[in-house]
Amino acid sequence: MDLTVADVSKFLQVSEEAIRNLTKEGKIPAYQLNNDYRFNREEIEEWMLRFVHQEDLKINPKEHPVGGLQQFNLYRAIHKGLVLNDVVGGSKEEVIQNCMEIISKQLDVDAEVLTNLLLDREKLMSTALNRGVAVPHTRDFLLSRAYDVVAIVYLKKPIEYGALDGKKVHTLFFLFACQDKRHLNLLAKVAFFCHQAENLEILKNQPNKKELLRVVRSWESSVNQLQPA
Repeated sequence: MDLTVADVSKFLQVSEEAIRNLTKEGKIPAYQLNNDYRFNREEIEEWMLRFVHQEDLKINPKEHPVGGLQQFNLYRAIHKGLVLNDVVGGSKEEVIQNCMEIISKQLDVDAEVLTNLLLDREKLMSTALNRGVAVPHTRDFLLSRAYDVVAIVYLKKPIEYGALDGKKVHTLFFLFACQDKRHLNLLAKVAFFCHQAENLEILKNQPNKKELLRVVRSWESSVNQLQPA
């Protein structure tokens, strides 16, 4: 699926002008079509896992404001999902399999099928965001319902996950969306959230669902305050 400049600007919460400038500088993978830029969906997804915040891109959101990400969509997706503590597993394969035995029941999907889809995605490229967090997801599965689901998993013991920074993963955000563009939108939102040091410290303390929802809602409120009315 090809994306437009407008699409990418919404995912990253910066202006279309900023996206075009970054593209001209070769910082975002793109190609030209009819005198404008287009973006390959798979390349943008992989790129977002590596460059996760305006600071990484040298963008000042106050200089390049945009209507941006859907308000409180991460909060709603976590509200629909589960928060699991002290999940065990010695490898990403084992952890994903153990998690899907639980999460698949809520999604009403076969656990083995969903496990295989998630592992196939990991074979293409690790979904680790660095800093001890990963976002397992699959490009080949969309929820057959009108809402998205994000399940948070705290591991009993951090595991190797193929992160570029070499750090072990302690928290996983399993992401399941009902639409492709909402999938990318949520992926960007999780990446932004996990970029901030204070949010990472909170995750290390394994907050329960109620506390995590409070933190996420407060954070999303502050993000949206950067957007024009």
